[in-house]
Amino acid sequence: MSNTHKKVLENNLRLIVHSIPGSKSCNTLVLVGAGSRYETLEQNGIAHFLEHMFFKGAKHYKNTKEVSEAIDGVGGEFNAFTAKEYAGYYVKVAKEHVETSMNVLSDMMLNATFEKHEIEKERGVILEEYNMYQDTPMYQASWDFEKHLFGDHPMGRDQIGTKELIKSVTQEQFFDFQQKLYTPDNTVICLVGDFESKEGFELLEKYFQFPNTQKQLTFEPLKLNKTQPEIHVVHKKTEQAHLVIGFPSINNQDPRKWTAKLLATTLGGNMSSRMFLNIREAKGLCYYIHTDCDLFSDCGSFSTRAGVDTTRAQDAITAIEHEYKQAQENGITQKELDKSKAYLLGKMQLRLEDSEYQAHFLAHQELIQNDLKSVDEIKEVIDKVTLDDVNKLAKELLDPSKLHLTIIGPYKDNQFSFTN
Repeated sequence: MSNTHKKVLENNLRLIVHSIPGSKSCNTLVLVGAGSRYETLEQNGIAHFLEHMFFKGAKHYKNTKEVSEAIDGVGGEFNAFTAKEYAGYYVKVAKEHVETSMNVLSDMMLNATFEKHEIEKERGVILEEYNMYQDTPMYQASWDFEKHLFGDHPMGRDQIGTKELIKSVTQEQFFDFQQKLYTPDNTVICLVGDFESKEGFELLEKYFQFPNTQKQLTFEPLKLNKTQPEIHVVHKKTEQAHLVIGFPSINNQDPRKWTAKLLATTLGGNMSSRMFLNIREAKGLCYYIHTDCDLFSDCGSFSTRAGVDTTRAQDAITAIEHEYKQAQENGITQKELDKSKAYLLGKMQLRLEDSEYQAHFLAHQELIQNDLKSVDEIKEVIDKVTLDDVNKLAKELLDPSKLHLTIIGPYKDNQFSFTN
């Protein structure tokens, strides 16, 4: 990757600089292996709450107002996110303001104070975020599906956490979680913009001077042994039923991960996919429908989510199950595979024109897989996937004995069933 350069410092902090000649914007992303799967049951939600707290003041920018004004004052954008296996923090600005962005971001990450009065104020904010998700069944269905698929394990718990944790977490707990996971050996920082590698590395080393500490937490491995179908119904008064139906999947260390993504794309990845054409367009059973595979370090899921007519939910379930069965028993066609390859690569190329996506694309590979690949290298991997590869994986993954369904809607009992 001639435009991508990596450097590992003595404290094992990994730096990546990706040059986009002529780009007027730049994005700096800090990605840390500090997602929600590192939490105990009693800590569920601390990773997400901590993400919020990094914006509440540090050494140079004392509070949220000063942080916001510094970035807003140069027309920049900044945000953060917490996933199952990592948390990310980024600032995107015009190139001439890169040092302002790094000054703000490094101050947050290295000098956050987690003031007690700020914690108390933020409790209310996060409780309202919790309530928002509870009132958004499209999101909640996906989390409930993971809860039932992954079980009583950190992978099966929502990142937002519990009300109990949100109301009780302390400053000491934040510092403890930060010190154990926000370490240089557990962090990747990526700069994307019109920078030569030498210039980019000098900037990153100047601002991100992490202490020489080491990661002190590991996550609990997950082993799934699902041997029978399961249906879970969540009663909620809604005008539309929201469902997720799918299977346990391979993990993102599996060399077949792109094969799984190609299968998901063919089944329900776009508006010309089987699910969309056969269930939405031909039958009018749903508004949205999408198939995807979520792959993690040691587990994964392959699922279709849909918003369906509450009176025809069983018809939609049966129709989705039918598409799974057809793919498992008969496979997909060469024409479908070729179309899915072109779609995946085309989407990737479009997204990578955005420095924010490019930074995440690179940092995620480095942090989670310790393996940086260019688009051309990924294209080569995808091009090598054969029809036989996809159809063999379909037989393995789309096993009806492992089918799981979560549905949220105005249903008081389990009135749904699978055909097999």
